[in-house]
Amino acid sequence: MIPAESRLLILGSMPGAASLAAGQYYAHPRNAFWPILAAVTGVAACEPYTERCAALGRAGIALWDVVARCQRRGSLDSDIDAASIELNDFASFFAAHPSIGKVLLNGASAWKWFKPVSLQFPRLTTIRLPSTSPANASWSFERKRDAWLAALRDTSL
Repeated sequence: MIPAESRLLILGSMPGAASLAAGQYYAHPRNAFWPILAAVTGVAACEPYTERCAALGRAGIALWDVVARCQRRGSLDSDIDAASIELNDFASFFAAHPSIGKVLLNGASAWKWFKPVSLQFPRLTTIRLPSTSPANASWSFERKRDAWLAALRDTSL
């Protein structure tokens, strides 16, 4: 989901099984992403997916993934076969979306795979954030929310 006038890009690693099955980003019912972003967009996490996405677009936020294709035997990033990873075409993406100045990375894997790519785009501010996934159980919802909202507040949305 990439609105033309986006100023902020949120990158996940690769959608998990629930998201792939639903055809929606962050579809797992215990993922904290939509409840956290509701505080920014004003659209509740229980609203239809199309409404949540439209609200992100109005806020200047785009969603995408670092990985375009990979082989994975489960939903966890640790299940991804590293040799199979194909990254998205970020050169074309940022050329087509010059208004994006900040990239928020949802979790350690997204950060690890995007960090070398980010060196090609020194104008971008990149921030690693805690994964909103329920698999990131070492962070409470409140800690995740506070970290994300701090990063989002620092963006002119």
